[in-house]
Amino acid sequence: MLRILTLLCVLSLSCESLGQDDYLRSIKINLAKTDGEINRFYNLSVGAGRANEGMRADWRQQLAEVHRDAGFRYIRMHGLLTDDMAVYRIDDKGQDQFNFQYVDDLYDYILSIGMKPFVELSFMPNALASGEQTVFWWRGNVTPPHSYEKWGALVKTLTQHFTNRYGAKEVESWYFEVWNEPNLEGFWQGSQADYFKLYEYAANAVKSVNPNYKVGGPATAGAAWITDTIGFCVANDVPLDFVSSHSYGVSQGFLDEYGTTGTVLANEERAITNDILKNREEITRSSMPALPLHYTEWSTSYTPADPIHDSYHSAAYILQKIKQVGDAAQSMSYWTFTDIFEEAGPRYEVFHGGFGLMNMQGIKKPSYFAFQFLNDLEKVSLQNEDKQSFASKSQNGDVHVLLWDYTYTLPKKTNNQQFYNRLQKPREKGNVQLNLDGLIKGRYQLQIAQVGFRKNDAYSEYIDMGSPNQLTRRQVEKLKKTATGAPHTTRIIRIDKSGRFDLELPLRENDVYSVKLTRL
Repeated sequence: MLRILTLLCVLSLSCESLGQDDYLRSIKINLAKTDGEINRFYNLSVGAGRANEGMRADWRQQLAEVHRDAGFRYIRMHGLLTDDMAVYRIDDKGQDQFNFQYVDDLYDYILSIGMKPFVELSFMPNALASGEQTVFWWRGNVTPPHSYEKWGALVKTLTQHFTNRYGAKEVESWYFEVWNEPNLEGFWQGSQADYFKLYEYAANAVKSVNPNYKVGGPATAGAAWITDTIGFCVANDVPLDFVSSHSYGVSQGFLDEYGTTGTVLANEERAITNDILKNREEITRSSMPALPLHYTEWSTSYTPADPIHDSYHSAAYILQKIKQVGDAAQSMSYWTFTDIFEEAGPRYEVFHGGFGLMNMQGIKKPSYFAFQFLNDLEKVSLQNEDKQSFASKSQNGDVHVLLWDYTYTLPKKTNNQQFYNRLQKPREKGNVQLNLDGLIKGRYQLQIAQVGFRKNDAYSEYIDMGSPNQLTRRQVEKLKKTATGAPHTTRIIRIDKSGRFDLELPLRENDVYSVKLTRL
């Protein structure tokens, strides 16, 4: 049996502390016991604020980077049809005028880097709107169309344009989602019946161009309307290729764009997960039991001013939810990939609790590395009874184990804005023992990377700087260097004929470890 005590000393764990009594948990993996291919539902899609933000060079640079590292394949965003994208107006002769030059520029770029659009059909062009109610600083119109026929014509014209520009085969791989959170008054000024009418016209318009195109909804907040949507579509013979909803991990607080009221992370083991499992059960009981389920928004908090988004706690939280969901959803689109996000207008602080995996300057948050490490998992899933780890191997015998501790640490009667904006030193949890069996004899490169307090944790370093609203170029570079995701330990090891490898790691609250063994 191989025991790499010298490595443990490098990890600042004293050799005297390696006794069996110190083990908190043991992860035992046999490479002969596989569990099919890794289900990569977690990186099918990622969110962004609004389409017009995608015209910015820094937004595009960050998207290319997160696509490269985290492997996201689709991107979903609001505002494709709002006036800042200039898609529809009525000319001086009273005729409909369509223009897709901005949309083309955005979608051309998305496709050029190897991603695809998860098309959200929202919000209402002002010339087509029945009212003046808007949402967000950029004033997305949330009223029903004054003519559903013209709404259907807009969607059909847009879909035909996509077909002409990109080809039917390409567009068949896309998803068309109708609207965003119509069960919330702030996003939809009509009734549920009005939304179903909006959906019916849009879905029929998409299918009239090509019956193989995928269309769905209702993109609701809080797991709502799934049964109602399926029932409506079945009763009225309306196309429905998938259903979608959203969930966030808070138990208290409302959409608080500036963080002045306070949100509270839910102290519930299966927050978010229960919403997804509920929807999966509703689908199974319906007359369309095989419908795909896409969660097109999710995160720790629905507030773009919540410091938990910047904190190291988020990395373990993300992994915990993905592990719990398993195969219940076909995608979970994290909201969002970047802090270049202007629902509340341009932000005046470098770290303001924004949704993004990166801040405006491209400084990577701990949450970024949760997705990067997931993307690094090998192709084949290994059987694993541990509830806070993934184990995988490649065809040639490389092994990657991703393990973490998720611990709820928010004190009672304290909200996120009061707690996560301060340095939070974690408690020690003991050691975790990783036992791998069935390795091929030979030399391997061992790489260990870590996320946690002061480990790929730019936010804690930022707090050390005094949390300045603005950063110098030197400060930006310093923070970027503290959060690269690179392994802190790289060693060559030898596996003998027993095929065993044992590793002990010190574990703190909300630590994340990526352990990779690459055959040489």
